[in-house]
Amino acid sequence: MLSYIARRIALMVPTLFGILLISFVIVQFAPGGPVERVIAQLQGQGGNASDRVGGGSGGDSGAQLGGDSGSSYRGAQGLDPAFIKELEKQFGFDKPAHERFLKMLGDYARFDFGRSYFRDAPVLQLIREKLPVSISLGLWMTLLSYAISIPLGIRKAVKDGSRFDTWTSAVVIVGYAIPGFLFAILLIVLFAGGSFWQIFPLRGLHSDNWEQLSLIGKAVDYLWHIALPVTAMALGAFATSTLLTKNSFLDEIRKQYVLTARMKGLSERGVLYGHVFRNAMLIVIAGFPGAFVSALFAGSLLIETIFSLDGLGLLSFEAIVNRDYPVVFANLYIFSLIGLIVHLITDLTYTWVDPRIDFDTREA
Repeated sequence: MLSYIARRIALMVPTLFGILLISFVIVQFAPGGPVERVIAQLQGQGGNASDRVGGGSGGDSGAQLGGDSGSSYRGAQGLDPAFIKELEKQFGFDKPAHERFLKMLGDYARFDFGRSYFRDAPVLQLIREKLPVSISLGLWMTLLSYAISIPLGIRKAVKDGSRFDTWTSAVVIVGYAIPGFLFAILLIVLFAGGSFWQIFPLRGLHSDNWEQLSLIGKAVDYLWHIALPVTAMALGAFATSTLLTKNSFLDEIRKQYVLTARMKGLSERGVLYGHVFRNAMLIVIAGFPGAFVSALFAGSLLIETIFSLDGLGLLSFEAIVNRDYPVVFANLYIFSLIGLIVHLITDLTYTWVDPRIDFDTREA
């Protein structure tokens, strides 16, 4: 097992390299960029804006609006070429692409992600500030959806074709068809002062008097705030895992070893949880990394926006819109790294669920 873990960790390096390389190349050919964004703002704001941006770069701000600059940037006509060069230096575009990429690799190996272009703060600090929100949503959503879907999927498999299976399937399909953000809006209307009751708060992860609360009070206040966003995310997420659990158990129940166990006199509960469970749960466990990582980063974007939760999803979206490349690449790097680590943990969980699995027998 240790050799398998070592191989998987070693494979993470070329995987991360490939992800960053492909993303970096795509960005080089993507239209727009931080320089173009500043130029567009300057053209819309007038001459004084050029002094402010030039001064913010830390260099001589003597850029003025003048004649045709001859710059290759669209919309740069009328700006001093020296000011354009200063902008390129400020954003690091005064060096060739391969030098910038190699420097980025070296910095990322030390978890040095630089500073945000437009927030004037270290990228790692921004991620550290937003991470608790995304972890809260992703972790609780995943745990809640699995806590519902696994027992429900097992029950549906045992009662396959019954009235219970039919009406729960209808509920699951409705939950799968309706997007999570619509559930969020419905919950706000019903329980957050929209039109009916005002039971839950509308925004944030804690109240203003958080520091004055006791430990139990903080826990209650925290759960009170995340109840609606987590519920909105879980209602749509549990549908897929429920059907996956049901189908996985149905496949196992119909196999020969289950019939043999019944013929030996084992009870249905003993057959179900002593033999079927560990085999059927392998497929369910395989879906855990994708569910968690998706909820942690991408899946919570709209929920964060609706409930005014400042997490990684909202940070990544704003960084993409603003062409804030240090934030974009740092989120991509951390997203990929966490995904690879969670997949490794999933493989190790396989051996815990079914000790018959031995990854050491695989070829390197």
